[in-house]
Amino acid sequence: MSGHDHLAHCLCEITRLLWMLLLPMLLLCVVLLVVLILIVMLLRWWLQRSRRARWATKMNPTVAFFHPYCNAGGGGERVLWCAIRALQNRYKDIDIVVYTGDVGVLGQQILDGARQRFNIVLPRPVQFVFLKNRLLVEASLYPHFTLLGQSVGSLLLGWEALNEFVPDVYIDSMGYAFTVPLFRYLGGCSVGSYVHYPTISTDMLSVVKERNPRFNNANFVSNSLFLSAFKLVYYLLFALLYGLAGSCNDLIMVNSSWTLDHILSLWRAPNRTSVVYPPCDVSAFLDIPLDSDAERKCHRIVSVGQFRPEKDHQLQIRAFHKALQRRLDQAGGRDSLKLVLVGGCRNEEDENRVLLLRGLCQELGVADRVEFKLNVSFEELKNEMSNATIGLHTMWNEHFGIGVVECMAAGKIILAHKSGGPKMDIVVPFEGGQTGFLAEDEEGYADAIDRILGLSSERRLEIRLNARQSVGRFSDSEFQVCFLGAMEQLMRTLER
Repeated sequence: MSGHDHLAHCLCEITRLLWMLLLPMLLLCVVLLVVLILIVMLLRWWLQRSRRARWATKMNPTVAFFHPYCNAGGGGERVLWCAIRALQNRYKDIDIVVYTGDVGVLGQQILDGARQRFNIVLPRPVQFVFLKNRLLVEASLYPHFTLLGQSVGSLLLGWEALNEFVPDVYIDSMGYAFTVPLFRYLGGCSVGSYVHYPTISTDMLSVVKERNPRFNNANFVSNSLFLSAFKLVYYLLFALLYGLAGSCNDLIMVNSSWTLDHILSLWRAPNRTSVVYPPCDVSAFLDIPLDSDAERKCHRIVSVGQFRPEKDHQLQIRAFHKALQRRLDQAGGRDSLKLVLVGGCRNEEDENRVLLLRGLCQELGVADRVEFKLNVSFEELKNEMSNATIGLHTMWNEHFGIGVVECMAAGKIILAHKSGGPKMDIVVPFEGGQTGFLAEDEEGYADAIDRILGLSSERRLEIRLNARQSVGRFSDSEFQVCFLGAMEQLMRTLER
């Protein structure tokens, strides 16, 4: 046998052996795929029995919102209750279900909280499905690979929700995109999402790629080339999965131009995506008088936002400390300036964060000039707005900024972060006039506070008036029109 023939014979034997090894694996994969498809079909049939039974009893069609923290006091919760109110006002023959993890309270207590915090009263009651495993989506449960852990946790929590109740229309209103394919393909629901903030974004990828330390990029990661490269690959793979999950939506609503850009790049569904600005309770603040603040001896700076790490309250306190130092030689000295931090605490983790912030105030020697107002009522929030000169916001790439809009509606001089929704949608010129100020870092915020307080009271009044007039496009009524317009295609699926 020649060398050529021998080589050909060896290649044939190798091919035959490989085929003998691969064939069982291929057959096993096919069998597993068939079994998986059968399981999915069986689960889909089993889950939809309850919905068919409901139809048989002539019960109303149901729209369900997945909002595990519906009893929290943030802007996302205000969107939820305004969305439900809009649907109930428009459609008299539908039922609303809210999946929540707030197992420690009664449904009526949740509705009372919405009335007290947001001044929202629903036309009709809603049904609450209380989920016992909300811990699965808590960030504290996943000290590492938090995005992946919370997403897998949301799948398990979504499965619990689907087992408890199968709706006709499912809306993810809190950013758990991985629950969408679950309700679409197993529950057979029409599905939609209202996106406040993409779970992952190109900005997050840039932070890791450029090795910048942030609240979601620890120093030990940013200081390591290997860990940064590993985290970048992890983020890229997660972004791919997130994009696949989000693309399953029949309808996508986003809350700002910034969020729109990121969702379009990740979910790639432009024909199903629209901007629906969140409802801001501008009318409730319009009766705050726009009086001159020329005689005000102490200028109060108010910050409104939940005590979450991304809100960057540390930056607020440090910038305030710097601004306070600059006023020592001016009339009134330290007594001429005060910082008031108003916000909600969702859990023990948030409460511990407040303790750390109080410690920072002690460390910087400003504890006597900083007040913390936790989980306040709407009336108390409004009172703080009335007494303030400046509204402060420091979150980097805030998706929208309801608190920013509310400060402007209340006639405050807004000082917000130069990024995200405040930069692109809110603190923008109105009819050629200035509506507020933007800053990026500790020094920039202190400078801006100096500039604002250095203006004449007449000039401040002019900016306050421009700001108040500019926020009409973010009102509850505008949200209702845009939300119902976007939801119309999903609501048509309820006709049967």
